[in-house]
Amino acid sequence: MAAMALSWYLCLAVTLLCGPSWPQGHSALAPENEVPLRPTAWLPDGKVTSIHLPKGRTRRLYFTLKKKVAMMSVTVSPCDLPIEWTLAARTLKDKPPKSLHWSTKKSMPEVWWRGPGTEDQIHTYTGNAMDTYTGPSYAPASIYILRLRPKDQDTRATMYLHQGSGPSGAFPELPSDPHVHTLGVGMTSVTLSWSPSTSLTRLPHTQRSYDYCVLVNRKHNYRNLCAAREGIRKEREKDKKRQKKDKQRKVTVWPILKNWWWQQWDAETDLQSPAALRDQHDDLQCVCKETESVCTVSELVPDTQYYFDVFLIDRLNGTSAAYTGTFAQTHEEARPAITQLREGELRWVTFRDGGSTSGEFFSFRPRGWQQSGLLTLQSCRSSEKIKVTISSKGQELSSQAVGEDLAQIWLQGSQSYLIHLEREGTAPPRQDALGALKASVKMQASSAYHRQGVPSLPSTLQIKSFNRLRSCDSITLAWMGTEERSLYCVYRRRLGKGEGEKGGMAPCLGPESRSDTERVLCKYFQELNPRRAVTTAVIGGLEPGVAYMFDVYLMRRWGIPIKYSSKTVRTRKEC
Repeated sequence: MAAMALSWYLCLAVTLLCGPSWPQGHSALAPENEVPLRPTAWLPDGKVTSIHLPKGRTRRLYFTLKKKVAMMSVTVSPCDLPIEWTLAARTLKDKPPKSLHWSTKKSMPEVWWRGPGTEDQIHTYTGNAMDTYTGPSYAPASIYILRLRPKDQDTRATMYLHQGSGPSGAFPELPSDPHVHTLGVGMTSVTLSWSPSTSLTRLPHTQRSYDYCVLVNRKHNYRNLCAAREGIRKEREKDKKRQKKDKQRKVTVWPILKNWWWQQWDAETDLQSPAALRDQHDDLQCVCKETESVCTVSELVPDTQYYFDVFLIDRLNGTSAAYTGTFAQTHEEARPAITQLREGELRWVTFRDGGSTSGEFFSFRPRGWQQSGLLTLQSCRSSEKIKVTISSKGQELSSQAVGEDLAQIWLQGSQSYLIHLEREGTAPPRQDALGALKASVKMQASSAYHRQGVPSLPSTLQIKSFNRLRSCDSITLAWMGTEERSLYCVYRRRLGKGEGEKGGMAPCLGPESRSDTERVLCKYFQELNPRRAVTTAVIGGLEPGVAYMFDVYLMRRWGIPIKYSSKTVRTRKEC
């Protein structure tokens, strides 16, 4: 049974699509000799009416005038696309007899159409702007026909019929200067102004039913409020399609036939009343909705072009009038000062306490065809973290926090790099040797020729002393090295009676902060086996029973020197 029903629907579809087609509208707006049976769409007097205009079809609305009406006006406002509309008067030689019976029920306009008569075209317009015909009534006319047809795609149009002379008062009036002006443009805000409408100013404050609505977008200005609403709706639909993929749905033959069947007729159900139009105005997200003719639009993106439209909305009639919109380019953000880092330059970066947290910007351009480099950083305060962000051509490459431990960042693949340093925490001032240092982080950038990655670091930065090898005038120290050939320098400092044996120099303080008289020795060391990369040094010429603090620095070809943890050793008093 289901198969027979499906085959019947398929046959009916083929017959309707391939057989003699029913009229779906004419290529031009001209009178027809025959009108099929369809519901009649009447254009009411004194009411704003909105109608849907399907692509490729002509919609008709009929109206008659009251007796003794000398003047009339018909206003048609397309939504967002151009339309073609005409106004014609149909005159019958004789009225149809009331006793006439039809084999099928006919609408009154169709009965008039079948009778003998003439039709005169009164007005025609093509475009997407609001157009109003004002003129005398056509005396011999029996019925007026308003035909509307979209030019390209489906759209909507709003119509209003006014019988009599004088303004209809259904649409707000614009001032003599309907342009929107720009008072000021900032980095994230734009201030607009416009001349007030007489429709709003001539009413008492308690009886005002008008509001200004300011809309902003990044694409273009809108001709009217309906076009703006359609643009917003389309953007929302695009967003929904991006977020959720459309599911494939099974479509049967009957829904296709049903839609095609009803699209052949002019329906009265898609006529919208003024109450429905008023409800649509409430859904608008106006950045300014008030009676003042000044508006400041904020929270904009810097260095971006925006389009601003102002609409005067009549809440009582559900109509609106559009000012001539404007556009403005917000100012770009203030570009921070960028310091160029020189090859191998050791730089100290200072962050003022309580100052701006925007940080500092540096740029570095590696040498050589490999375009690779090494960036080393180290914070000088244990309670302070420095965030470093590396980017190139507006794209972020890496980002990490830097503390007292040495950080090595490998740069490769770009001709130049932008380095952004910003403070993550606030550290109190330290009462030690660092107090004389006017910086919170040190940094060095150097080109890495013939390297494939960052240099290796020692497995531990602890210094070991041997008690059995300690004498009255010498000690023996040992520390871990690396598999790369590097220079190690040992420094010593004699501790006084009031100085404790704990503590030491800050990790970020390198050999440049030490006196040459404190340097004991420098030696090269290399061991390919990391587990056996241990080197020793015998420090002589010491005084008996005296405490010394020893520091070892790993001097590398690339990057800042690495400081081992300080080691305090006291020589023997008696030997």
